[in-house]
Amino acid sequence: MGKRSSFERREADFYPTPWAAVVPLIPYLRGIHSFAEPCAGDGDLVRHVESLGIRCVYSGDIRYGQDALELDQYGGAQVIITNPPWSRNVMHRLITHFQNIAPTWLLLDADWAQTKQAAPFLPSCSHIVAIGRVKWIKGSKHTGKDNACWYRFDSKHVAGPVFHGRDQITDQGSGRFLKRRICEQCGKAYEQWQRSSSRFCSPACKQQAYRRRLVVAPNVSALSVTPTVTSVSSNAGEEFRYVRHTDVARYKAEGWELLPALDGTHHGEYSALIRRRLGAEFKR
Repeated sequence: MGKRSSFERREADFYPTPWAAVVPLIPYLRGIHSFAEPCAGDGDLVRHVESLGIRCVYSGDIRYGQDALELDQYGGAQVIITNPPWSRNVMHRLITHFQNIAPTWLLLDADWAQTKQAAPFLPSCSHIVAIGRVKWIKGSKHTGKDNACWYRFDSKHVAGPVFHGRDQITDQGSGRFLKRRICEQCGKAYEQWQRSSSRFCSPACKQQAYRRRLVVAPNVSALSVTPTVTSVSSNAGEEFRYVRHTDVARYKAEGWELLPALDGTHHGEYSALIRRRLGAEFKR
């Protein structure tokens, strides 16, 4: 809660983080698989970030006897993501402590970066992501009077911050960033861009999934995407092949079966996967 708030300040600066404050941070969490939340409160921020497919390996809070400053590691997390107390005497100690453990995203007031107190910390701040005013009190009609930002601190960084302004899409918190899924090939979280049926984060992952799908028996090898290469399973007595979409009808007439696409779409010229069952004279 900002310094200009007209509400009574809560003990230990306990203000649960709403989902709207997390949305602008999502694009900067790509490639992150684990995080720690050492100022977790009741776990709102933990639940929001875990809904993106990122695993929380440590969460704690001073209210439950877990002092973040007394620990020198947080479960081996890739990053720390937390909404710490904004009281300067505590906040500055936390910045120094956290950034020496792992790269750290802190939700702080935007004005802090303009103060003299911030000067010693800004060289190790790599990114500042604006999010605007936050509605800290659930059910309230009012937002806080101070703008807020996500600050990323890393002890290995010395070049100062890059400022990222508010993006219209992420501000609205709709469409692109609210529909998060886990890629079935690589396991990473991703945004649904245009197709609600999307199951992969990229064309590369989709193509890899196509190839892996051919391994239906221990002796079935992966295929090239060229239409002339086939794979035969001696156990299942089946043959698989990638063909051009325009050739599917001809192969069907010869007894081949078209296997459905992984997510209802085509990818590449040779993405139609077909199969036929071999008679005894064809089995190896």
